[in-house]
Amino acid sequence: MPLTTATTATNQRAFRNHYLLHGLMTWFVLIWGLLAIDPVDRHDWALENILVCGLIIFLIATYRWFPLSDLSYIFIVVFLTLHAIGAHYTYAKVPLGFWIQEVWELERNPFDRIAHFSFGLILAYPLRELFLRRVKVKGFWAYYLPISGILALSGLFEIGESWIVRLVNPELGEAYLGTQGDEWDAQKDMTVAVVGALLTMTATFILSLFFTQKSRTFSS
Repeated sequence: MPLTTATTATNQRAFRNHYLLHGLMTWFVLIWGLLAIDPVDRHDWALENILVCGLIIFLIATYRWFPLSDLSYIFIVVFLTLHAIGAHYTYAKVPLGFWIQEVWELERNPFDRIAHFSFGLILAYPLRELFLRRVKVKGFWAYYLPISGILALSGLFEIGESWIVRLVNPELGEAYLGTQGDEWDAQKDMTVAVVGALLTMTATFILSLFFTQKSRTFSS
């Protein structure tokens, strides 16, 4: 069966026949389980996984009446894998980030910023699918609303994580928030998330035009 997208997915796919999703779930459970072993900071790791558990529960609970497309599930698992790596090391101490910092002579470990950029770049597509299939948006709004939604979710996340760390474990503030001494960290995180979403929606728009034109060529 061909890979489904936001415009070709239906609500008729039974979970028992969704072999791609079985594979994605197996991959994430394995990688998450391995990265759950001896994380750099167990308390920070636990806080980082609160929203992950919430998202997974939500996706499972809504699957019967609104399964997403194959492409959206792939994007979600890619982002969750990236997040699992960040949670294991704490975002400010990811080895890959230190390597990038050294090569590019940066002032800080950029892995946290990369993750926020990826949040917009990767998750704008599933959000677009939600708007397309549930709200039935079309045209300009099908591309603008995912970008606006990523900005809203980024802001909500920044507010939410600040309250979580205050209520659960204030001592973890620096490690959990990953500010690395930057007072504008939250605003920069939101900015790169929006940039990521803008790039994805631009690429989606261009590809949509390409395939539409190709379809018209074949039909003429």
